[in-house]
Parts: sequence; structure tokens; C-alpha cells
Amino acid sequence: MSDDNTSDNKQEASTVEMLRRMQTAESVLLPIPRDAFEKLYLSPKIPTAGNLRRTFGNPTPISLLGFLLAATPGAMQTMGWGGSGGNGGAILPVYIFFGGMVQIFGAVGEWIIGNTFSCALFFTYGTFWIVQGASNMPFFAVGTNYSPTGNSLEGMQTPEYSATVGLYYAILAVLTSVYVICSLRTNVCLFLALFLLVITFALTAATFFQAALGNAVHAAKLQKAAGAFNFALCIPIWHIFVAQILDAVDFPFTLPVGDLSTVVLGKSQKARKNGVESQ
Repeated sequence: MSDDNTSDNKQEASTVEMLRRMQTAESVLLPIPRDAFEKLYLSPKIPTAGNLRRTFGNPTPISLLGFLLAATPGAMQTMGWGGSGGNGGAILPVYIFFGGMVQIFGAVGEWIIGNTFSCALFFTYGTFWIVQGASNMPFFAVGTNYSPTGNSLEGMQTPEYSATVGLYYAILAVLTSVYVICSLRTNVCLFLALFLLVITFALTAATFFQAALGNAVHAAKLQKAAGAFNFALCIPIWHIFVAQILDAVDFPFTLPVGDLSTVVLGKSQKARKNGVESQ
């Protein structure tokens, strides 16, 4: 009788130990599978306290649609499709409200539920589109300081103005390069989009630098190339957006986005892995 009890106790202890190893903080706090989480939120799966992700809706598609509705036609007009042009003057409100405000609203949502990486992404590029739209509005007169007569349009044609804007885009390329490295912990689509965005910003910076040097022909070619890469980066973002919207309505099938969470292990993942192997 005592032998049976001892055997049962050992079996129960063994089961508890096995469950203890399996039940990490990640599995308790974040029941969503890692690959699904990083497709839905574009952020590495890091445990956070509370149930805000269950309480609120997913804000990521909101920011994605804002970006796409600004970046896609913006890329097309940069390449001059259908006779478009004018630095997107006809769609400046789209840049500001869809590209800017919608992404900012989504970024606030990401911040509320604790997704720091996607929050930083959407705040960065949401603000970028607001700046993009505002800088082309006469009200802000961004070229005034570059014109001896105080004429903003004249100032925007000067080498100093072009060189200054070129520096801005160069720094955007540097910042996006940091995001590219971080995206190795998310999925292939986001990594590809950010990688192409680095090239887009670099080409745009080169466009303004060439304009500052008076090389109008080279600047025009670089601008079209930047528009082409801008359009190319929209394709994987469209893919992520469609994948998330399908999941939002529990569609019968899902679109893969290329999970990278098992390719580049995080610091906490490695620590847990080493802890389990040492036991």
C-alpha cells in the first residue's frame, strides 16, 4: 500500500516538474502563438502584464492602412504614373490625415497594449507623413529662410534648402536601418519592407544632394528610382495588411508572412532554452 502511494507521489511530482518547465511566463501572459502574435502586431513576443491585448482591438491594421493609402499613391506620383506629379500636391491632405494622423492613432494603440517596437515604427512614419504634407503647404513657408526676398518658393529652389532636406532623409535612412535590424525578430515581410525603405530614403537623400549640386538630370533619375523602391516596399506591407484583416474576421485561410521568431532567438528565449537544457 505504501509502495503504491510512493509510486503515485513520484509520478505526480514528475508530472508537476514537467508542467513547471513548460509553463513559462510567456505561455501564461501571452497565450497567442509566437508566429501569430508577431504577424498581428509586428512586434517581438515579449511578456507584458495585464489583459489589454484581450480587451482592446488590434491597432496594427489601422496604422498599416494609413501608411498604404499615403505611400502607394505617393510612390506612383513620384514615378509620374498617369501624368501625375507636382510633389503630390493634390493629395497633401491624404499625406497628413491617412499617412500621418491614422498612423499616430494606431501608434497610441500599440503603446497602450505594450507593443514598443511597432509603436516606435508608427510614430516615426506617421510623423514623417505629417512633415511631408506640411512642408509642401504654403502656410508653413519652409523655404523662407533660404530666400533673400522671403519668398518661400524661391527658397525651396536653392542649394542650401536641398542640402538640408537631403540630410534629413539621410538620417531617416539611418534610423530605419536600426528598425531593419530589429525586424529580424518579427517576419520576412516587415524586414523586406523596412530594408527597401532604407534604400528609398537613401535615394531620396541622394536626389536632394544632386539637386543641391545643380545636377537636375541625375536628381530626376534618382527621384524616379526612389519612387520605384517606395512602390516595391508597399507590396509586402499590403500582404501583411491583408493577412491581418483576414485573421480579424476569422477567414477560413490565412496568409503566411514568414515568421522569423525561431530564426533569431531573443535574449529571454536563449536564457529559457539554456535553463531547460541545464536541468
